[in-house]
Amino acid sequence: MADPSSYRPKPGQIPDSPGVYKFRDEHRRVIYVGKAKNLRQRVANYFQDLAHLHPRTRTMVTTAASVEWTVVSTEVEALQLEYSWIKEFDPRFNVKYRDDKSYPYLAVTLNEEFPRVQVMRGAKKKGVRYFGPYGHAWAIRETVDLMLRVFPVRTCSAGVFKNAARTGRPCLLGYIGKCSAPCVGRVTPEEHRELADDFCDFMAGRTGTYIRRLEKDMMQAAEEMEYERAARLRDDAEALKRAMEKSAVVLADATDADLIAVAEDELEAALQIFHVRGGRVRGQRGWVTDKVEAVDTSGLVEHALQQLYGEERGDAVPKEVLVPALPEDAEAVSQWLAERRGSQVSLRIPQRGDKKDLMVTVQRNAQQALGLHKTKRASDLTTRSRALEEIAEALGLDTAPLRIECYDISHLQGDDVVASMVVFEDGLARKSEYRRFQIKGFEGQDDVRSMHEVIGRRFKRYLQDKERTGEWEETPEAAPGAPGPAPVPAATGPVPAPDLNPASPDDEPEPREDDGRPKRFAYPPQLVVVDGGQPQVAAAKRALDELGIDDIAVCGLAKRLEEVWLPDDDDPVVLPRSSEGLYLLQRVRDEAHRFAITYQRAKRAKRFRSSPLDDVSGLGETRKQALIKHFGSVKKLRQATIDEICEVPGIGRRTAESVAAALASTTPAAPAVNTATGEIIEEDDGGSS
Repeated sequence: MADPSSYRPKPGQIPDSPGVYKFRDEHRRVIYVGKAKNLRQRVANYFQDLAHLHPRTRTMVTTAASVEWTVVSTEVEALQLEYSWIKEFDPRFNVKYRDDKSYPYLAVTLNEEFPRVQVMRGAKKKGVRYFGPYGHAWAIRETVDLMLRVFPVRTCSAGVFKNAARTGRPCLLGYIGKCSAPCVGRVTPEEHRELADDFCDFMAGRTGTYIRRLEKDMMQAAEEMEYERAARLRDDAEALKRAMEKSAVVLADATDADLIAVAEDELEAALQIFHVRGGRVRGQRGWVTDKVEAVDTSGLVEHALQQLYGEERGDAVPKEVLVPALPEDAEAVSQWLAERRGSQVSLRIPQRGDKKDLMVTVQRNAQQALGLHKTKRASDLTTRSRALEEIAEALGLDTAPLRIECYDISHLQGDDVVASMVVFEDGLARKSEYRRFQIKGFEGQDDVRSMHEVIGRRFKRYLQDKERTGEWEETPEAAPGAPGPAPVPAATGPVPAPDLNPASPDDEPEPREDDGRPKRFAYPPQLVVVDGGQPQVAAAKRALDELGIDDIAVCGLAKRLEEVWLPDDDDPVVLPRSSEGLYLLQRVRDEAHRFAITYQRAKRAKRFRSSPLDDVSGLGETRKQALIKHFGSVKKLRQATIDEICEVPGIGRRTAESVAAALASTTPAAPAVNTATGEIIEEDDGGSS
């Protein structure tokens, strides 16, 4: 636990202008990001008597080891930079809403020549018009099915569209009148885009125009005694009315608004958002969050607005946002929303009328969501806590291992040897922290030696990070050659805005200057689990000892009897089969095995797809395929003479000589054998040699 006075800035050092500040821990990781109208006043509040601080704020400032700040011109710029940094650094003490599901949207791909109507999830794409979110995908499909009678827009995939254009025959929807069949030229691209625009207008709430137009055409057709056409128009109008009925009318004045409600207790908060477009509820979303910082309702609302509209532009930001409490800097937030929309946005608390009544409904949904979340999580938290406590007791640890790393080695008869590292934090998989390794130190099959290499490489990187930041202090027990002490660099003071480019995706990138992003190997575990028995455990412990690391526990889980092995113990620790601790260790071990074997199979498949023709300089994919097609297989090509190879169109004598030399220098693959009959299966393709 750090003493905040050890890194407190000098009184006149902090400017009194708007800005954004970051607290970093001893590992130089950003743990909290905040903004302020006046940096001097806001940051000074964190360095008062600890007894006067909120417990969560007290935990944050005692976890931190430094504070930095960046000055900006306006409060809006501070809001934008705060959002960018929270998204980039993922600070542990900032409120982060977790969406409780992946919501489907009704999307119209206006960026295509022939726009398509479809269901979409995930990140939004440029040039696509979105409506929703909806609670269920089937609700979208029901609505679309009704509307295609009036707006027969394309709904097929690119493959189906191209196949119909090639054959000159539309799909079934084209025959039954629910697609205008632009694939076969029944309508021009301009006519089809007009249909798509009308579809979007109707979904955006401009419904009355189209229904009145259909009813007028129906009456005219009836007067002209075109009764079949009149009946079809009547059915079309009824279909649009049924589509409208699927969204309840809640606001009579065709309002476009988002209503946000918060339900909270001391530890958690639930957020509900109703999306109202054209006076109708078009979608609903729910988020939950742990209150890891001292934050009130207005702060929760501000964080929600940042997450909800941080990536949105244009009409995705509504004209009106109704909230239960205004953010502290309501004027700056309103201006930020207006910049994202491109026009004025009203941010306010509803006081009376229909909007106030609807806010009560949203609030009731938020309360129910919080209660349901707590019911689901209670048993889960209890089980995970019991599992970690059982592991700590069985292994003789001082505290529960909140971070567990597990390692597994995978290979196929000594080829493509790889290793995996999976991470569980608080009993849950942290997949963003997973890593995979290629064994580089030797060739062949040796699981013990491989485990020693992987553990050594992983924790060598950990020590490099500590040495670079001055955290490593040599102790009498440290192994010879371990890194020595280094001075702690001063981290207090103004810093420039960060480089937003992500880190290199390589397994083990070269060390670089600290920037606050989570490093690949910066977090040390409390427990290392290896897949295997006593030999693998001994190898892992030896690797840690060689690096002078003695504060990380090691154990192994052997598959045969699910025994837990500890270093230097002749007998294993046997946990009861009903133990939650054993079940957690099994899940960690099985996940490491799955991750390792997936990587190993991918490498093996890539190697099997290779061909000796890949090494022939100047031989492209087209001529490779021509050779295989001419001879039938690599085996037959290997048996051909140079003159026979020259007979292939596009293959000259020099290329033929290179092909023959490349094939002669490689060893043919062993023939495949049918294990049931013993029959040798002849090679008949060119996938490998």
